[in-house]
Amino acid sequence: MKNILKFTALLMTITLVLFSCRSEDEDVLRPSEQDALKANTNVANLIQNTSMKDGSFDNIIDRANCFTIKTPFTVSVNGVELTVNNEEGLETAEDILDEFDDDQDIIEIQFPIVIIQEDFTEITIDDLSSFDDLASTCPDENEEDDDIECIDFQYPITATLFNNNNDVINDISINNDEELYEFIDDLDDDLTVSIDFPITLILSDQSEVTVNSIQQLEAVIEDAEDDCDEDDDYDYNDDDCDTCTTEQLTDFLTNCSDWKVDTLERNNQYLEDLYTEYTFNFSANGTIAVENGTDSFSGTWESTGTGNDITVTINIEGLDDFNGSWTLHEIYEKNSEFEVELDMGEDELEFESNC
Repeated sequence: MKNILKFTALLMTITLVLFSCRSEDEDVLRPSEQDALKANTNVANLIQNTSMKDGSFDNIIDRANCFTIKTPFTVSVNGVELTVNNEEGLETAEDILDEFDDDQDIIEIQFPIVIIQEDFTEITIDDLSSFDDLASTCPDENEEDDDIECIDFQYPITATLFNNNNDVINDISINNDEELYEFIDDLDDDLTVSIDFPITLILSDQSEVTVNSIQQLEAVIEDAEDDCDEDDDYDYNDDDCDTCTTEQLTDFLTNCSDWKVDTLERNNQYLEDLYTEYTFNFSANGTIAVENGTDSFSGTWESTGTGNDITVTINIEGLDDFNGSWTLHEIYEKNSEFEVELDMGEDELEFESNC
């Protein structure tokens, strides 16, 4: 009997200790009402919309903002069969479409394909009719939609789940957008989440911001959600300079010499054949020197803005075909050939150099 009493007393002592330790841990971990993440709140919706699958990534192929085609898939682009495995495949498709300015661009998808919707669910599409039906459910280009593309989470993110009794249900680690989307989607009113702050978010200009509370997280996402061009249109030509800078353009133009005119279109007339012998040399001080073997010309150039809004103003006395305020469309190096592409409305100017 004495042993039974001793055992009972010991068991009660252990239970009391365990209960006391657990309560103390919960007091530390349990978030206050204002610091908690709850289902169906504004901040929960913002987090989920930020983690949505971006459907505009492959608009060059599918012309649909609310889903992407799962790679690999095969398409015919202007008669050229192409298997797309990654972003480089989409860039190859763009190169084919860019090759000629006066042709009719035709893209044909080889079915069946698998599409990934904004909530990361996958659907197999067997034919063009079914594909068109699904694409018609997406918002039109540049219409307002739910996904937030101007800010991203840096992973992993860790969190603790509590029930209504403040019992710890689980500690989790979230490692990508899909896991975060599903995590928010599975929240219900009986659960409370404590996020392990600080966490880091990446803005559209690739700068980082650290947040230390649920309130700050909500404010940062709301502030950034309309802070960039989400590129929800079907014009594959309008986003090639998303990350361009005037400094990058200056380095590009001044580090190469003897730039040639590859394309010059003014008022629907192609004029590049008039300038095959001309070479252009750009200086960092804003001057241009032009020669054609017999004559020389001098002028100025200036660039202002950033990204897709960089304006390049050219003024060369005696060469009016080049003068005006152009928009920088693209700068790139390919097979040791450097190219700078400029647009002014329907007019086009492209320089190339074999540096």
